[in-house]
Amino acid sequence: MNNSKVAHLENRAKQLRRKILKLIHKAGSGHPGGSLSATDLLTALYFGDILQYDSKDPHKPGRDRFLLSKGHASALLYCTLAEAGYFPEEDLADYRKINSKLFLSGHPHPKTPGVEIASGSLGQGLSVAHGIALGIRNEFPSARVYVVMGDGELQEGQVWEAAMSAAKFKSTNLIAIVDNNKVAQDNLTKDLKDIEPLEDKWRAFGWETLRIDGHDMSQIMDALQKPVGKEKPRVIIADTIKGKGVSFMEGQTAWHGVAPNDEKLEAALKELA
Repeated sequence: MNNSKVAHLENRAKQLRRKILKLIHKAGSGHPGGSLSATDLLTALYFGDILQYDSKDPHKPGRDRFLLSKGHASALLYCTLAEAGYFPEEDLADYRKINSKLFLSGHPHPKTPGVEIASGSLGQGLSVAHGIALGIRNEFPSARVYVVMGDGELQEGQVWEAAMSAAKFKSTNLIAIVDNNKVAQDNLTKDLKDIEPLEDKWRAFGWETLRIDGHDMSQIMDALQKPVGKEKPRVIIADTIKGKGVSFMEGQTAWHGVAPNDEKLEAALKELA
């Protein structure tokens, strides 16, 4: 991948982080930590010519599907969808408001243009993604289903039931991405239930497994552009940093679900200038 495209995507990710923080600040609530950790991943998917979508026709039958299983990162999803043209950016002003006309609630709602499923009950996204992958693969063999999961939800058994099913049915049109930021709501993931060794586990469950630096745009794009195989679903384990891009948020449980005040927002935006 050429350096100019990498630089372009890196700049888009930086600007997207700024929008996320402004959005959460304006709403007075939200989840900055997990939104910032996955920003590079969604930037690559939506603006790196990976995800095949038509924002003017969100229900186009042959589209790729994107599911955000870690639904608390809704600020990231909504800012991405607005930038991708699914709805005007000024509509983001309704984020987390009652009676939002686009249903821009704290967790994604399928009535929002570009949102495929309601999510936020962690551990369910991979199951739904696999069901969709099974449902579309015969009629639309070139379509892909991408699902971004948090590392904390890998502690739930439903994830591994879905992983077994996807391997059983050879769902090669399914690509799971783990936002492995290693920090849960109020503790480090490893101190709750250690999910490592992740690569060994996914391979044992029958998946093609890639592990990357989830903030290295070249690595992200290389993983997403790699042709799918003929036998196994794929998981991309993206090692990330919670709160990436803002020094006082990085790796901190305190910024899981807290909106920055005026002072913290100003400091964060300076770092992302």
